[in-house]
Amino acid sequence: MNATDSTDTKDAAHETAVYTHGHHESVLRSHRWRTAANSAAYLIGELRPGMAVLDVGCGPGTITADLAELVGPHGRVTAVDAAPDVIEQAAAYAGERGLANVDFATADVHALDFPDDSFDVVHAHQVLQHVGDPVQALREMRRVCRPGGIVAARDADYAAMTWYPRTPGLEEWLSLYRRVARSNGGEPDAGRRLRAWARAAGFTDVTCTATSWCYATDEEAAWWSSLWADRTTASAYAGIATGGGHATEAELAAVEKAWRTWGADPDAWFSVLNGEIIARA
Repeated sequence: MNATDSTDTKDAAHETAVYTHGHHESVLRSHRWRTAANSAAYLIGELRPGMAVLDVGCGPGTITADLAELVGPHGRVTAVDAAPDVIEQAAAYAGERGLANVDFATADVHALDFPDDSFDVVHAHQVLQHVGDPVQALREMRRVCRPGGIVAARDADYAAMTWYPRTPGLEEWLSLYRRVARSNGGEPDAGRRLRAWARAAGFTDVTCTATSWCYATDEEAAWWSSLWADRTTASAYAGIATGGGHATEAELAAVEKAWRTWGADPDAWFSVLNGEIIARA
């Protein structure tokens, strides 16, 4: 069952989706690039020292660590993720940064194990596109947020991704990825739906923005193309795509080749549109 419009809800509060990307090195390579500056700039102006922050779906913890610095030294960040091994990596990274104001735990965003009104800010980056019920997730994020606090979310919108040159094979990549993500219970075009999901979750004060990542130097194009080429044939996504009958190994190999061809083009340019919301609890 897919979250495909603003009215979609699920009956089971604990229903989850399969994380399409998995945690292959090619996936974490992109996650570790993310910082508060390049991935949560819309939220930074709302943060104050001393705040209590919940970072949902923290991944390897690079954004988490930046948030901890922004609310420190007396503020505290609680970072949660569904994957225990990734939580271990995030905790190790916080230790490398010398941060003592971060706690880590595993959690299901559909049913957070925290009391009502626990946090000043609840943040989720690139999470709602992957969950079974984004509206229920936002309800839970609102529940644990104090009255007057902020629920902040940012998600990519795959249908709005654009690139140049129009390398043969990349259109097939995008179509395939969106099919696989939806078969896993997610919604790859989440960015445009964040406002609708927040309203369905009961928020009435929602500020919407959009920003983009742009990969347009030789180094950036090579990095972006190589991580997508690698995850196309070597990550959990590859197994889901072939196991679910969405693509053959030969078709995935053709997509991998298309990514590498595009990344080697001196004119390569790629932009990822991200929707953002600041929702007042």
